[in-house]
Amino acid sequence: MSDKVSTSARKRTAKWLGAAAVAALIAGGAVESGLVAPNVAHAELRSMAQPIQNVPSFADVIDQVKPAVVAVKVKVQNVADRNDDDDDGQQFSMPDLPPGHPMERFFRQFRDQMPGRGERGPRSERPRQFGQSLGSGFFISADGYVVTNNHVVDNASEVTVTMDSGKELSAKVIGTDPKTDLALLKVDGGSDFPYVRLASQKARIGDWVVAIGNPFGLGGTVTAGIVSAQHRDIGAGPYDDFIQIDASVNKGNSGGPTFNLSGEVVGVNTAIFSPSGGNVGIAFAIPASTVETVVASLKDKGSVTRGFIGVQMQPVTKEIAEAIGLKEPKGALVADAIKDGPAAKAGVQTGDTIIAVDGQPINEAKDLSRKIANVAPGKSVSLTLWRQGKERNVTLEVGSQPKA
Repeated sequence: MSDKVSTSARKRTAKWLGAAAVAALIAGGAVESGLVAPNVAHAELRSMAQPIQNVPSFADVIDQVKPAVVAVKVKVQNVADRNDDDDDGQQFSMPDLPPGHPMERFFRQFRDQMPGRGERGPRSERPRQFGQSLGSGFFISADGYVVTNNHVVDNASEVTVTMDSGKELSAKVIGTDPKTDLALLKVDGGSDFPYVRLASQKARIGDWVVAIGNPFGLGGTVTAGIVSAQHRDIGAGPYDDFIQIDASVNKGNSGGPTFNLSGEVVGVNTAIFSPSGGNVGIAFAIPASTVETVVASLKDKGSVTRGFIGVQMQPVTKEIAEAIGLKEPKGALVADAIKDGPAAKAGVQTGDTIIAVDGQPINEAKDLSRKIANVAPGKSVSLTLWRQGKERNVTLEVGSQPKA
């Protein structure tokens, strides 16, 4: 009986091993001692289940650049201009704090305890209105120049920067550029401030970036993400050319830097897309190339002078391109050439399409705005026009953009 059982067991075992061998051959494996060796697919799955190695650490970069990043606190002071039937003679603007912020109650108590609160008096004796805004910035030179956003220091009567060490320093506004939302500050009292450099190459989509700033007044906050997109136009100004990042950026991060992994500034955080008022992973930064040009002009003259040729433009749609004989929709259609402007004097006419500047293609109307704006007034440029189915070139001297 035992011999029959053992014989039967041996047959079942041999049959099982045979089936395993067939399965191994089908799967591309091999049989040894009745075990199937894992194939490549199995090895890949197992390796994917292991902890991910070589994930970048930002610690070294943060140690290098964080001392150069500052919090910017701005005091805005305006004479109260309220009606005589107002219930008090002053107004205090609460800082922009999220609901439940620990400082919210403090500022409410401060407002309620201000002298004259609820009392009335002659308008000339009424105190001034006070408002406060919080932002971020960073040193770009050892002698105390600080970059931030224009909207952070707009209408500022007093500006204070707080260094990473906690030291507070008074700053003055050297110049602002509302069209790119950039401002340059100067801090006195030293020539060895920690500073960072602007990147010479633009960040690529997919590159890791690190944002440092002062969200909600908390100071010294670091977030990380990647570059999500380039050349974003969000309707903020005539020269929109933003980098889109997914690193968390919130209120108070405005004016703060975004770094690459080499510790160079690739952008200045300036806007967020947020239906709810909080970060949703879409933030926009002014590219370093724009910052470099604007800051140099602000440092030199306190303002930015841009080129001007005197044309009103509109986009070239597919329908317009077909109507004027262009193979593809490109360039900037001249809706009007301002009388006595540089373009009109050079012979540019309404209905022309500007398709290149100094040989560089114009893909859309905003390309023309950016290229001309970067040309120094007084310099000559060549425009390539598309008129009546043919290309023609005109040369003109770029004027200075009117302030209005």
